[in-house]
Amino acid sequence: MKLDDMRETDNVDDRRGQGGGGFGGGGFGGRGMAVGGGGIGLIAVVVIVLLLGGDPTALLSGLDDGSGQTRGSSEQTEGGGPAGPRADDEAFAFSRKIIGSTEDVWADIFRENGMTYEPATFTPYDGQTQTAGCGGGQSAMGPFYCPADKRVYIDLSFFRELSQRFGAPGDFAQAYVLAHEIGHNVQMLLGLSDMVERASRRSEREGNRMSVKLELQADCFAGVWANRANRQGNVLEAGDVEEGLAAANAVGDDTLQRQSGGGVVPDSFTHGSSAERMRWFRRGLESGDPEQCDTFGTGVFNRNR
Repeated sequence: MKLDDMRETDNVDDRRGQGGGGFGGGGFGGRGMAVGGGGIGLIAVVVIVLLLGGDPTALLSGLDDGSGQTRGSSEQTEGGGPAGPRADDEAFAFSRKIIGSTEDVWADIFRENGMTYEPATFTPYDGQTQTAGCGGGQSAMGPFYCPADKRVYIDLSFFRELSQRFGAPGDFAQAYVLAHEIGHNVQMLLGLSDMVERASRRSEREGNRMSVKLELQADCFAGVWANRANRQGNVLEAGDVEEGLAAANAVGDDTLQRQSGGGVVPDSFTHGSSAERMRWFRRGLESGDPEQCDTFGTGVFNRNR
């Protein structure tokens, strides 16, 4: 990707250096789901970790100690963020540019539809962190968006996992991940997230079905961003599209279930199959039109939702 002319977002809460160890190994693409005021359920997280071959004791050892802070810390500056140079500083600067670009693209799209875009806060962290309404964030969960505080959370070590474990290297694969999470912010602003939340309360099966539609739409929105960003700044280079498709393929529910050693159970899908994720990402990428991302059949910019 050509990043020279991209601006870095100022909507940043850099928590790197605040958290404890944590560990990688999750997928990505989820939203923080409020469950009894706590966020994604602890039992569900532990089950996911076990299915992916992780050690749940590492997750449990990093839980909130009751004081609102996670265990473990490291040296920081007074204004937050790490005190000195870090190995992930390049990934941090890259991510700020991608998030800044998504802000510019979605601000234009919302303006075209007579609305005002409200940016999410980019919140990188190490190991674990606390959210305002979605419970404890863990690196094992992968990047996620919390609608309660309108933040995108990511342990930047996930980019290494994306390349080494999921077989999806490259800067555009990383950009796709970030643009997908920003897609959830777009959905929250348009009332689509609330629609899915209501369906989830009715039944687990209906909730899973609607969650798949939400995630596929976020994939499509990531494609819309890439299309518009390329129009604005000619940012795409040879091989970038293939990198994005490889990332979408790597995190399909069917692919992850096979990797876990179990069978493929479509009724349990929450993000969509690899083929579906690639198809919807490509649809957004080729059209640049968010209305082509209408996985729900309700229209995207529908104010009467």
